[in-house]
Amino acid sequence: MPLRLVLAALLCAAPLSVTHAAESSGDYVPETDPLVLQKLEQWQDWKFGFMMHWGPYSQWGVVESWSICSEDVDWCKRPEGEAYVDYVERYEQLPATFNPVKFDPELWASIAKDAGTKYVVFTTKHHDGFNMFDTRQSDYRITAPDVPFHADPRADITKEVFDAFRAQDFGIGAYFSKPDWHSDDYWSPRWATPNRHNNYDTRKHPDIWKRFVDFTHAQVDELTSRYGPVDILWLDGGWVRPTDTMDGVAEGNAGVPWPQDIDMPQLAAMARRNQPGLIVVDRAVGGRYENYRTPEQKIPDEPLPYPWETCMTLGDSWSYVPNDNYKSARSVVQMLVDVVAKGGNYLLNVGPDANGELPPVAVQRLQEIGAWMKVNGEAIYASRSVAPYRDGKFRYTRLKDGTVYAFYLPDTDETELPATLRIPGPAPAGGAQVKLLGDEAPLAWHRDGDATVVEIPASLRKQTVDAYAWAFRLPGAAPSN
Repeated sequence: MPLRLVLAALLCAAPLSVTHAAESSGDYVPETDPLVLQKLEQWQDWKFGFMMHWGPYSQWGVVESWSICSEDVDWCKRPEGEAYVDYVERYEQLPATFNPVKFDPELWASIAKDAGTKYVVFTTKHHDGFNMFDTRQSDYRITAPDVPFHADPRADITKEVFDAFRAQDFGIGAYFSKPDWHSDDYWSPRWATPNRHNNYDTRKHPDIWKRFVDFTHAQVDELTSRYGPVDILWLDGGWVRPTDTMDGVAEGNAGVPWPQDIDMPQLAAMARRNQPGLIVVDRAVGGRYENYRTPEQKIPDEPLPYPWETCMTLGDSWSYVPNDNYKSARSVVQMLVDVVAKGGNYLLNVGPDANGELPPVAVQRLQEIGAWMKVNGEAIYASRSVAPYRDGKFRYTRLKDGTVYAFYLPDTDETELPATLRIPGPAPAGGAQVKLLGDEAPLAWHRDGDATVVEIPASLRKQTVDAYAWAFRLPGAAPSN
């Protein structure tokens, strides 16, 4: 058994004081490259994205990667009664039985498109180091001879996913983990692996760390040169960072005093030579290479002064878990509206199962969300925030032509619009036709103080019963002060 596993079993890290959710630190540095700015503008128009965490771990229905991390935290739980070293050895053999014969990326793309999403972020490699693409840098990959799926014509899963989604006009995002717990140059077999960090002092062993940096750059070079147009490089593992950006978030109680600098200036420059205008998201690090920020599993209370994206699971887990607890379509739609009203994007994650299929309950939720988006998408896509952003049950968006939309978010026991609705905030232009999206009949309205009072006929109220949210078009509306 590898020495590093034996030693790791004897070294139990203290619980982290930080959460699993990535939090950005450091100042946001606005991008200056005009091609990147152009791509960021396009990305902000997309508004709604689709994410997938998938790998051999889906066979067990366990949290992606984290169960092999020797930290005493909730998302690193392993079965009671099994030694850490035995568990890790079994986990590392999962690729030998990974054979997702029902993998159908065209179907995935169709489901995601019907849900109303406009871009995809796919896990090309998570922290456990298993590569879902045909890398030439590691044998721990989906196309390796000992992986049953390697003989399938769709074996280069990342290529198949990118090609299928690109064919349906999606923006393409490559999730890539900076830490690699399978690499001997990150978790070296010479020392124990007590936590998520690399397990040696990079100041004392710069040669080992340089090999890891070279390895990381080579893999990013592959992803950005061999897989067609890529719009987003979504880098996870924010504890891998230079010394001058280290803080409590990066270190935690299980932190390390040495830098884990992977030379982001050179990595980003190389990636952008391959993909001009590429958005780089060095999550939770801040600075020049975090072109947008990614609050995880939560929505900010107020609009943020930079591009941002809430990434959130449809179920409770990022990766596939049997009988997961999936959010209702109503809940997702209302969170999407709240995010967009504050100027953000919403990235919704679903974990495919071991066979390569999206869970039926998740597909049902996506279909329900898509039905709502077909009616109301015009108030979501290409919109920007507009004051007052929110007011009670209302949220607001504005298109570039000045059209303002007011969303009404009902309570859970509220199934029908009221006969008279008082919309605070932006005033429609005089004589404008105020309409409820999904119906072309203009509604009677008048201005009363700082509110637009709209009369809603009984027939329309019955026709739109049980909507997750209602959107009203307010042409020519002026933002509120």
